[in-house]
Amino acid sequence: MGAAVPLRTDYDGATLRRLAKASDDANQTRRLLALAVIYDGGKRSDAAALGGVGLQVVRDWVLRFNAHGPAGLVDRKAPGQTPKLDAAQRAALARLVEDGPIPAVHGVVRWRLRDLAQWIFEEFGIVLDETTVGRTLKAIGYRKLSARPYHYAQNELALEDFKKLSRTRWRRSVRRSAPASR
Repeated sequence: MGAAVPLRTDYDGATLRRLAKASDDANQTRRLLALAVIYDGGKRSDAAALGGVGLQVVRDWVLRFNAHGPAGLVDRKAPGQTPKLDAAQRAALARLVEDGPIPAVHGVVRWRLRDLAQWIFEEFGIVLDETTVGRTLKAIGYRKLSARPYHYAQNELALEDFKKLSRTRWRRSVRRSAPASR
């Protein structure tokens, strides 16, 4: 069995407890308190039991703490999958969207996500789903816009008569329009 990885010497158990008390992150607090047990001379198995983890996880915490200090015990964001389009390809996509389609060349009069996915495949050889293209365009800063439909027989001059009235305005309008009683 290998030797335990030593903790850095610029901290002690009391300091880690004070940092844990001031922390807003519950996971960081749990990790700091577990390491405080080790600083106070406790067994690593006791620290693992306090943290609710195994010995290997405590070792990982010690390595992160030694490398980055208390900030290293905060949960990090998972890196996720690398984007399929690099910065130059996204810039080319943005230029294409900004310039708009040329019907004679592209065969469409407006861009759909399906058309852009096809263009990306033809241009770069990368297969992207329509939803991925939409997310990429949103990340670049574009919004999905569609024309708001309206009735073909809508009269713009009569719109004011059909707007919803508040109760008080409705009562006033009813009083005005009611015939005078005799």
